[in-house]
Amino acid sequence: MTNVADRRLLLVHAHPDDETVGTGATMALYAAAGARVTLVTCTLGEEGEIHLPELARLAATEADQLGGYRLTELRAACAAMGVTDHRFLGGAGRYRDSGMMGLPTNAHPRAFWQADLDEAAGHLVEIMREVRPQVLVTYDPNGFYGHPDHIQAHRVAMRAAELAGAEGFGPDKIYWTAMPRSVLEAGMAAFRESADNPFAGLDQAEELPFGTPDEQIAARIDGTDHHAAKEAAMRAHASQIPDNSWLYSIAGNFGNEFMGVEYYTLAAGEKGPGSGPYGWEDDLFAGLAAGTAAVPGPAVPGGTAPAEAGSR
Repeated sequence: MTNVADRRLLLVHAHPDDETVGTGATMALYAAAGARVTLVTCTLGEEGEIHLPELARLAATEADQLGGYRLTELRAACAAMGVTDHRFLGGAGRYRDSGMMGLPTNAHPRAFWQADLDEAAGHLVEIMREVRPQVLVTYDPNGFYGHPDHIQAHRVAMRAAELAGAEGFGPDKIYWTAMPRSVLEAGMAAFRESADNPFAGLDQAEELPFGTPDEQIAARIDGTDHHAAKEAAMRAHASQIPDNSWLYSIAGNFGNEFMGVEYYTLAAGEKGPGSGPYGWEDDLFAGLAAGTAAVPGPAVPGGTAPAEAGSR
């Protein structure tokens, strides 16, 4: 990897632990290389499922203090990954975890799912104005797997990129987290005869709520040298990721590659040089000059946000 000391990467995630599971190796890799890595988390994760019995009373239906606890977990996870710049969108507690799609918690007056799009995007634009990221990472329009807060994080990030671009400091490239179909198929095959099969009941990768055809993947980021940092960050999120989690089961089968390799599609910007049959980039800054300032003008092609960004 080229020198990244002047590079600025902004990641927008929905809840504490999302950053680690989806992009932890990427964050650790760029942080270790000296890039400025800024994480924006949109909620405190108040509606999360608690996996530690001793924390049961923190649940939303009890003391409703899980969000505060998860804040401390997130701090520990960021420390494990070497990430020193972390923000909550609009400040800690501004937006509440909406819970899974279709639950009554979606209608909570502070639920992120109910957030005014331009207001929430405005909070993110303030951060972009300060950080001036060249690269923005968030979810695809389905929020990777359909969670309302992930979908809303996508909408907010894309709208903020549009607004920042109109002011002349939008990101040069926007990536969405992804998982290649070939990787999912390999995982399903490896666990088919296992008693601890996280894919039980599924016959094909297409049945999962996520999975991207390999030819649509733009970047494969190899952070295997930082797999230990990602695992430490996962263990910091113990309320959500218990020791017997299927994540650790897969890691046991696939080892450092599962923990250390992450994939992305390119939503906006020019694809840089890559390799392999599909020309996958190995650097999110591929094609950008080291230390480059954000290119003036809209980051979203055509200067407009995707159609879904204007809904709700």
